Amino acid sequence: MKEMWQKKIVLFLTSQTISLFGSLLVQYAISWYITLKTQSALMMTISIICGFLPTFFLSPFAGVWADRYNRKTLIILSDSLIAISTLFIAILFLLGHDSLFLLFVISAIRSVGTGPQTPAVGAFIPQIVPEDKLTKVNATNSSIQSMMMLLAPILSGALLSVASIEAIFFVDVITAFVAVLTLSLFLHVPPHSKAITTEKTSYFTDLKEGFRYINSHGFVKAFFIFAIVFHILVAPSAFLTPLQVSRSFGNDVWRLTAIEIFFAGGMLGGGVLMLSWGGFKNKVFTMVSANIVIGLFTMLLGVTSIFWIYLVFMGVIGVFIPIFNTPATVLLQQKVETDYLGRVFGVLGMISSIMMPVGMLIFGPIADVVKIEWLLILTGLAMVVLSFFILKNKELVEAGS
Repeated sequence: MKEMWQKKIVLFLTSQTISLFGSLLVQYAISWYITLKTQSALMMTISIICGFLPTFFLSPFAGVWADRYNRKTLIILSDSLIAISTLFIAILFLLGHDSLFLLFVISAIRSVGTGPQTPAVGAFIPQIVPEDKLTKVNATNSSIQSMMMLLAPILSGALLSVASIEAIFFVDVITAFVAVLTLSLFLHVPPHSKAITTEKTSYFTDLKEGFRYINSHGFVKAFFIFAIVFHILVAPSAFLTPLQVSRSFGNDVWRLTAIEIFFAGGMLGGGVLMLSWGGFKNKVFTMVSANIVIGLFTMLLGVTSIFWIYLVFMGVIGVFIPIFNTPATVLLQQKVETDYLGRVFGVLGMISSIMMPVGMLIFGPIADVVKIEWLLILTGLAMVVLSFFILKNKELVEAGS
């Protein structure tokens, strides 16, 4: 039995890693293409909104689907939609239709595919993995994702310098195809109990039950309030730092590649640390500690004028991202009932998909008139202050223990 779940999670993480690698190549290529071609925070904001808004609208329903239908099938359909849409755009680019508008369109369509995938993956992992192994598996997944984030910008930057952007699109199509085949042919997991029940309620009834569940569980509600504020505050460091580097240090692809490599390298180190350490006994203490460090080093990104020191600070932030994300994910996977996991992760996906664009709507236009360094100092300080409010929430702290 032990070997069976290990074999299944290895197959699943392998398929997701292959798919993620292609997606990251496209993500970096689009971001850098827009950054270097326009030098405009407004254009970046439009691209980010296109990449997140569809996920926001789909996430609540996607959470219902993840609780109602076979989660593996949903993941396969999501990967397939992303691959088909990317192939279509690649062909249009080859035919000479290489406008920014099409990049906004592909970002939106890929976001439609991400909507169902995120809650399905979050709810699917506990179907395979024993509860006492969730921290190690999620930390392993985080380390793998970090490794892909380390390799993808290097390869994406190399491809952009010697080939056209549509070549990267085709790589993504191939990796998605391989991931879908791996899941379809080799991973056999029975559907969860609700997916095989004959009783069917309306989508809106299931959706209301999900929100009622969240509202009736104080620690989940507090966690989501924290997530809302966090995702708004993290927008400048997540999206405006490439533009900051381009403006303040130099308009070179290697600089944009460097910040991604240091960030991803830090995340890889943080994932390995979580794999061996596991965090404090209370998961909320781990999350809060990581959030304080992220806030402090976000402030430092706005202070330094030396690029290699900037890279070090970016790496430190990367280290503490999995130290924050891993206990947060495990907290929900362990404390939320299985039949509601999809909807809870769906709402979390909705929060992350809309709040970061909201943050960009706030900070993006400001970044064209105010130095990005000031925005990083302000939001970093606010993240530190937010941490102390979290520690005052007794329900959340008790749930973390």
